[in-house]
Amino acid sequence: MTDKAVIEAKGVNLVFETNDGPVQALKDVNLTVGKGEFVSFIGPSGCGKTTLLRAIAALETPTGGTLTVNGMSPDAARKARAYGYVFQAAGLYPWRTIAGNVKLPLEIMGFSKTDQDERVRKVLSLVELDGFGAKFPWQLSGGMQQRASIARALAFDADILLMDEPFGALDEIVRDRLNEELLKLWAQTEKTIGFVTHSIPEAVYLSTKIVVMSPRPGRITDIIESTLPRERPLDIRDTPEFLAISHRVRDGLRAGHSYDV
Repeated sequence: MTDKAVIEAKGVNLVFETNDGPVQALKDVNLTVGKGEFVSFIGPSGCGKTTLLRAIAALETPTGGTLTVNGMSPDAARKARAYGYVFQAAGLYPWRTIAGNVKLPLEIMGFSKTDQDERVRKVLSLVELDGFGAKFPWQLSGGMQQRASIARALAFDADILLMDEPFGALDEIVRDRLNEELLKLWAQTEKTIGFVTHSIPEAVYLSTKIVVMSPRPGRITDIIESTLPRERPLDIRDTPEFLAISHRVRDGLRAGHSYDV
């Protein structure tokens, strides 16, 4: 990891205009994400963490402040294929095979057939779905479908991976397994990852940096630099160091509620 800023927010505000009047989703957000970091965004429902992720991905537009991705606007970064995005639901097309789903962005981007096939083979191997390329989504478990969705986001080899609560709908056993696999994937690819979650243990287990957000309007109440080692077996969650970070996240979430009016 280097100190180079990949994502930088300075005084970012975002106001949605609704029929009931303006709604402020983000307020005075300041954040720097370095190359190769794994950054989790955690906060209560409606706190703006997904809105912030979507703004980074140029799916929402801030109404104030500045936001850059690789030193350019989010929209320019999108056009430069700077990131892959994984949504809460796998969003796989049921009429396409798993390989066909993973291949879709490559087809749109005009990669050659040979390059498409090689990239699909490589990313399916990365997410441990070797041999499942010819299957259809309905033939796979929920966890396997989500791995296929991650493979699709990795297919064009963007440096940044943005993930909006990808494991939230899965049971705890599957979620633990995918958390382990995601850390392995991060170590192998050295991507910069932005990850939205509601789970304190998940945020602490995965991240090098945890961004704690308040209820709307979404503010950052704490930014926690993890002191955990890069190698993290699941039983690290029972260690005093892990529990201390978890308590700090919980305290930050409580502090955020003091902004309520």
